[in-house]
Amino acid sequence: MLGGIFYTIIIGAVIGVLARFFKPGADPMGWILTILLGIAGAYIGSLLYAGGGLIGLIVSVICAIVLLFLYEMIRSKAAKP
Repeated sequence: MLGGIFYTIIIGAVIGVLARFFKPGADPMGWILTILLGIAGAYIGSLLYAGGGLIGLIVSVICAIVLLFLYEMIRSKAAKP
């Protein structure tokens, strides 16, 4: 149980960091949001591609990048008065 949670956090961090690395521009978010972004990207990626390996990682990172764009769009709309 604890190993599964730890594994999920590590995979989420890796996918989140890769998504922030490949997406251009500054992303003002902390580690917790980066990990949550990666976990969500991995979950959506696993729904789109049930396989694993390198293709699964690529699909997960692409999903996390899309989520990062959506996060920035929502954040920019909320910041404007």
